[in-house]
Order: sequence, then structure tokens, then C-alpha cells
Amino acid sequence: MRLEISCQDRLGITQDVLDILVSHEVDLRGIEINEMGKIYLSFPNMDFEEFQHLMPKIRKIEGIDDVKTIPFMPLEREQNQLRALLQTLPDPVFSVDTKGRILLINDAVTVSLETARESIIGVEIDELVKGFNATRWLESKKITSLTQKVRFIEQNYLADILPVMVPDSGGEPILAGAVFILKSEQRLGQQLTVFHEASLDSFMSIQASSKIMKKVVREAKRMAELDGPIMLYGETGSGKELIAHACHEASRRKDASFLVLNCASLPDNVAETELFGYAAGAFGQSLGKEGLLELAQGGSLFLDEVGDMSPQLQAKLLRVLQDGKFRRVGDTKEVKVDVRFICTTQKDLAQLVQEGRFREDLYYRLNVLSLGIPPLRERKMDIIPLAETFLKQHSLTLGRKVPKLTKSCVDYIQAYPWFGNVRQLENVLYRAVSLLEGNDLGKEHIQIPSSANAMSFVSEDFEGSLDEEVKRYEKSILQRLYPSYPSSRLLAKKLGLSHTAIANKLRDYGINKKSVKI
Repeated sequence: MRLEISCQDRLGITQDVLDILVSHEVDLRGIEINEMGKIYLSFPNMDFEEFQHLMPKIRKIEGIDDVKTIPFMPLEREQNQLRALLQTLPDPVFSVDTKGRILLINDAVTVSLETARESIIGVEIDELVKGFNATRWLESKKITSLTQKVRFIEQNYLADILPVMVPDSGGEPILAGAVFILKSEQRLGQQLTVFHEASLDSFMSIQASSKIMKKVVREAKRMAELDGPIMLYGETGSGKELIAHACHEASRRKDASFLVLNCASLPDNVAETELFGYAAGAFGQSLGKEGLLELAQGGSLFLDEVGDMSPQLQAKLLRVLQDGKFRRVGDTKEVKVDVRFICTTQKDLAQLVQEGRFREDLYYRLNVLSLGIPPLRERKMDIIPLAETFLKQHSLTLGRKVPKLTKSCVDYIQAYPWFGNVRQLENVLYRAVSLLEGNDLGKEHIQIPSSANAMSFVSEDFEGSLDEEVKRYEKSILQRLYPSYPSSRLLAKKLGLSHTAIANKLRDYGINKKSVKI
């Protein structure tokens, strides 16, 4: 049985209460007094008749305002709340006394050690947690909180070690023990992943150690704040969709949908219905279907490889950009939408316009904010940071320790041209980590084609002469490098040619600050 006694601040009032308990031969088990003028008593349950005699006597004491029964003492509540909190923590937790002997543990400790709680209590913490001398730390003159790498059950952990201080009668803190909270590498990796996912900076996940990629991220951040269409140029696997998604998350439309349509992978009729939807009765369907344009209302629509869009779709898309309206397939009713378009292409849209394969008016509508994503071989400073990021991600997924890249492996992957870009690097490392048996990832574990075999710039069924194909390739190189070297002199120095030769080529190919986004 437990009582809560509300009383005034009077000298001797607690003694008066205890005298009544003694007179009734009550076996007092616990007493607490708080700063709010309340006394809490704990004693065994008694007969109702005896309890009826006890309560009036306590109420008659001078200064007693109220007496009532309560389900538990404040300290009992705190202890049970602390115990419940402790047991739900997934990390091993130890509480020790001033000699380093274990007083309290949570379920994570017993599960890890596969040992009964009773056999752990009283054991010195130094016997279980290696790499840190707890006894010496507890005996030192000045004890502060610290974080220490330790070994527990033959695995690496990061330990938060916190002293437990209790104030003495004069208010000075006295050491009463310590708490050890251990986090494994896997748990730290999971928490770090969640931290990055919750980050307000949507561009944080984009690896940008190289100068050229830092410039791309800076420009993409500025474009994200605007609301015009964005055109991303770059090779396959270079990270165009990642940039596009980051732009969406950094824009005012971040709370709405980000939807994707791959214009190259779908037949024209399927792409049209996916984009615009269809009305009830069309294609014999009793119900209509919303297209991506309607589903992305207020958000962003990502059109991948827009250069492969059919002329019919190009005409319809142009009307959406001009009027913000469209019709479902098989319908006469107009639908108004507010969507931001983010497009990508590997192709030279300006060249497609000249060849009549892409609408010039659509090109100028979409090419408002253009950004070139450099291939991985032109941003070599990003290769190793990207590799280490992928190794951590894949190791966490596979539930294994993150392997270390050997020097030979580092040199090898930095020298490789990576024609599949970031996507190829990620896939190669996933395979390597999946099959790796040790903790060192060497050159012999990387399965990629030799750079000689990988260099295939021309399709076997290309049309035109060799001279035309060489010029086309030469133009693509100059267009790719011009944003980073925006003058004929800089570009000539980069390519090892004369200033005059480069100036002539730039003029012949129409490459200048107006035609190429700097």
C-alpha cells in the first residue's frame, strides 16, 4: 500500500506521521519527501478496518492537508520507466559502480553474450569490454564523458562512456558510477544513412570532390530555386536522374510528386497514354486513367531521354508547355496542370533540330535551364569517394564489414575510363563486395572489361562516311569540354593543339558561349 500526504512546511511533521505508523505497528518499507511539500509512504497492505482507523489519525496532524492512496511511489515510477527505456534500446548498455562492477544491463547485453543476467551482474566491466581501462578512468581525479573505440565479443564498437554523479548534502557532485552505451559499426551505418536521408540539403548525396562536379552542383542548386524547365545533358549512368531528383527536393514543389517517364523505352502509343492518360471508352476500357501529367500535379515530371520522343508526342508536349493544358487520349475535355519538366538526353538536341528530328520550338521551350553532367572519366577526384560510399552502402545491405580498398585497386579504378560512368562503378563494386571473402578489396576482385575493349564510340551500323563520323565525335568532345575551358586558348592548351586550330573548329561546329551553357 502506498500513500501520498500533502502537507505544509512544518518542522517535525514527518516525525508525527512516523509516530502514528509505529503506534499501529506498520512495517514501513519506503518513504520519500519531495520539494512540493508531499510525503510518500510505502508499507504492506493492511485490513480495511485497521486502515480506516489509520487515515483519520494522519489527517488530524497539524499541517496535513490531504491523504490519499496511490498506485506507486515516484521513485518506483522513475525506476520502471528507466528500466523500460533501457530494455527497449537496441544497443548494449552497462551501468557500473565506482569500482567498475556491473550493476545493471539491458536485454541487448544478455542476447549478445547469450548468458543469463545473473551471471553478468557483479562482473568487472573490463572483463567484457576491451580496449578501455574503466577502472583507471573511474579512479582518475577528473572524470568527464568520452567516446572510445572498444571491443565487445570480438567486434568493434563505439562506446559513449558517461559518469553518474550524485550531489552530496552541500550540492557538490560525487561519483556514483558510470554508464557504457555501445554502438556497433552496423548500427552507426544505419543511423548515418537515416541522417543523410533526413538532411535538408538534397544535394548532400551527390559526390562532388572534383572542381567540375562542384560547379555542376552549384549551378543545379540555383536552377532548383527557379521554376523553369531544366535540361540535363550527359552520358548514360552519369547521374542525371540523381541531379534531377535533388533539384525537385530543393524546389518549392518538394512536397508534391516526382514522377518519371523514359521516352526511349516505350512505344509511342504506350508513352502517350502513360503521359496523358486516356478517357473512359478509349481502347474499349470502361474506366479512364490519369496520366503522369495529372498525377504529378504541383510537382515535377522527369522525362528521361526526351530526344527519343516521337513527333506526335513532341507536338502535344509543346502545347502543355505553352498553355498548361492537354487532353487525355480519346477525350475532348481539356485538363489544366501545373508541372515542372526536368528532361535529360544523351543526344545533341541542337543537331537533331538541324536534322528535322526534334521540334525547334520545343527545343527552345525545354532548353531554358541547361546543365551538362560530366562523365566519370572527367571527374577522377570523385571516383574513390564514390567507391567508398558504394562499399559502405552495399556492405550495410549485405550485413558485412566494410572492406578496405588496396592501393592496387585504388590505382586500377582511378585509371579505368568507366564508359558506363557512376552506374557501372556501383554495379562493379556490388558484385565485388557480394563475392568477397576477406576484408581487403584488391584489383583482382574488380571484374570489368579492359579499357581497350570498352572503347567503342561508333555503332557498327552507323550511316555516313568515316570523315563525317570523326567530325561528329570531334564536335561532341569540344562541346563537352567547352563549359570547363570556355575560350579557344584554354581549350587549345587542354587538347595540345594550336589556338588557331581550335578557334577554327569551334567556329565550324558553331560552339560558343551562346550555343553552349557555361
